[in-house]
Order: sequence, then C-alpha cells, then structure tokens
Amino acid sequence: MRILRNHKKNDWQKIFLIFFAAGILFAFGVNIVAASTSDKNSNTAVSVLLPKIQVVKGVVKKGNTASSLLKKYLPLKTIYEISRSSSDIFSLKCIRSGQPYKIILYEDHLVGFEYEINKKDRLVVQKEKDIFSINRVPIKYDVDLEVVSSIITSSLSEAVRKSGERNELAQKLSDIFAWDIDFIRDIQPGDRFKVLVEKKYRDGKLSGYGKIQAAFFTNNGTLFKAFLHKGINGVSKYYDANGKSLQKAFLKAPLVFSRISSKFTKRRRHPIFKEYRPHPGVDYAAPKGTPIKTVGDGVITEIGYNKGMGNYINIRHYNEYTTGYNHMSKFARGMKKNKKVLQGDVIGYVGQTGYATGPHLDFRMAKNGKLVDPLKNRPPLANPIKPDEMEAFIARTIELSTRILTARKPDVDNEKSS
Repeated sequence: MRILRNHKKNDWQKIFLIFFAAGILFAFGVNIVAASTSDKNSNTAVSVLLPKIQVVKGVVKKGNTASSLLKKYLPLKTIYEISRSSSDIFSLKCIRSGQPYKIILYEDHLVGFEYEINKKDRLVVQKEKDIFSINRVPIKYDVDLEVVSSIITSSLSEAVRKSGERNELAQKLSDIFAWDIDFIRDIQPGDRFKVLVEKKYRDGKLSGYGKIQAAFFTNNGTLFKAFLHKGINGVSKYYDANGKSLQKAFLKAPLVFSRISSKFTKRRRHPIFKEYRPHPGVDYAAPKGTPIKTVGDGVITEIGYNKGMGNYINIRHYNEYTTGYNHMSKFARGMKKNKKVLQGDVIGYVGQTGYATGPHLDFRMAKNGKLVDPLKNRPPLANPIKPDEMEAFIARTIELSTRILTARKPDVDNEKSS
C-alpha cells in the first residue's frame, strides 16, 4: 500500500464523514442507488448513494489519461503526486481504453478513485483524513460450478456459442486437449463435449471463466477425458481417467481455428517461383494477427527477418528438437534471443512477411538437426499421477464424472433425437 499525504487542512467532522462513507463504498461495495443520471457524450453515469455522496462511473476512452479523468476534481500537482506514488503498484500511465473506472465524490470533492486494471485486479485510491492510500485489490466474483455441453456442426467455437457461452471457453477447452486433438484438421461434424467449468459472475452477469475441473470430448468416435488434479507439490495439471498426463512435449499445432494450406512434402510447386521445391514444414493459413504459440518449452536461438521467411523465430527445446515459426506479422512483446519460453506462450502473430502469397504460418520441426513432419511426430508423455496420489485422484474423477454425466442440456438432447 502506498500513502500520499495532503497538507491542506480540513474540518475534522467532514473528514470523518468522508472516511466513513468512502470506507463503506470501497470496502463493502455498497450499491444503494437513490437516483442516477447519465451523460451520453462523456460515457459516464452519476449515482447518488447517500446525501452528498456521488459515484461517477465511466469507461476510459481512447486518448484519456489519469489527468484528463481527474483534473475536474483535483489539482494537477496532486494528480502527479498520486501517479508517482502509484507507480510501483500500478502506473497510471498504463490506463487503457475500454476499462471501467469510478470516481467517489463527497460534496463535489474527490474522496476515492477506482480503476479496473484487468479481470483480476482493480486499483483503489482512497482519501482518508489528509492521506491518499493506494492499493491493488482483487476483484471479487461469485463462482458457480456448471456443466456446459454441445454438439459440433462446423467448429468448436461455433458449438460453444450455440450453447450460450463465450469463445473464451472454446479456447480453454482446446488448450486442455491440444496435445491429442488438432482443432484445425481433426474436428468432425457430430463431435461433442461436456465440460464442468467454473463460471464467474459479477453483479449477476457472466464475467468469465475460471478453471475447467473436468471435460469429456468425443472426436471422430473416440472419447477423450480430462480431469484437473492438484498434486502434493501444489501444481495443477490435467490427466486422463487412468492418471496419465495429457501434457506431452509438444502441442499438436502452434495455433488454433485455422486450416492447413500446405503439408510437409519433398516436392511442391512454389506459389511464387512456379517451380517444384521441397516444403519441409506445414503451412497454417489464418487471419493476420492470429496468435502463434510455441509448441514446447525452450530457448529462442534466432529471431529476426530475412527475405524468404520474413519475421521468424527459431526455438531450441530440451529434447533434441528445434522448431521454426515463419512469416509473422510481428513478434510478441519481450521476444528476444536467448529468452526462455514455455509451452503455449504466444511468441508472435500470423502475417505475410517474406515470400508469402497470403497470411499464414510456416511451421517447421527438426530432430537432431534433421527436418521431420510435425503432423506425424509424436513426442513422449509427461509424468503420470504419483502412486501415493492415485486413491484421491480416482475418488475425485468419480465425483466429477457423476456431475458431468447426470447433467442434462436440452438443446443437446434434442439434437441427439433429431
């Protein structure tokens, strides 16, 4: 917590009222709204909570700064001091458009400012007596464990939307089964899933998803199961019903929701040079800006640009493998030579740099220096459940499976009978 003193003297009785009201608002999140007005032009709303207490709610617009939001209520010198004191908690220079904020007023004087940093935390600036306290506070959610299910007709994302959920859930589900199912080329009409997931609510509205506790996914007639297990070491991972880890050395694909435009081959007619050449990689066609993930843990050995590959990154892994990612539009922030990356980290974005006729990722893999077909390579599994944890794991899988199998989803049941 950072404290900033205001040396202007105030009436002590007024100070007490301000402290008491602001404390209620921030600590307990009271929402007793007596009246409210809104300003369409400024995208703010004013709620009268108690006599002489007002809450100005708004959303940060493009071009807004902390100064532009607060200058109506505080002198610039005070705003600067708050910004400087807040820098090691959260820099007010980093406020982003689209994020909600609140300004708490008592008799038109600012006694509090709140800004939502992300979905997890908010910045709370609160005036208590002659002091501004600055804290980073977790956002509280109501969490329900619910079953979501659907049948796929075209894509996973479409099936998730059809079930009334957000695409965020499709991403989480594909991340779990990314080692066994290639969501670009393996998905078939009639595939289905059931997921037991934490759904996070705020003010009665869905705000996002927590962890998937268990998932059943039927792909081309094969049932895949995943159960979240927290080991004695405190690390949570997904395992199948027999306690085998779903995690493997590499993901099956470096990006999701795309298509393969060219496979690994010794002879392919080059789309630019119009002559037959080997193509020792896999081309994933995808919209420009699609995130590209490293398929495994490793270290960046090369990053840069050349005429043929455009923007590229090469990664050395810990099992005699290397992978290459080419034609990127740009690199992810922080990418540089010798940087360690973890499986699933976003390293760049799909583009059309170098010799390319359209936006795509040219993905290559080599073992002991020899290029191999990424679509046929199957690296080993990670470690299974430890023997002394199996009894607890099995009991948990039975409990989670029962919840999934006994849940009913009307739209799925109707589609099964049609």
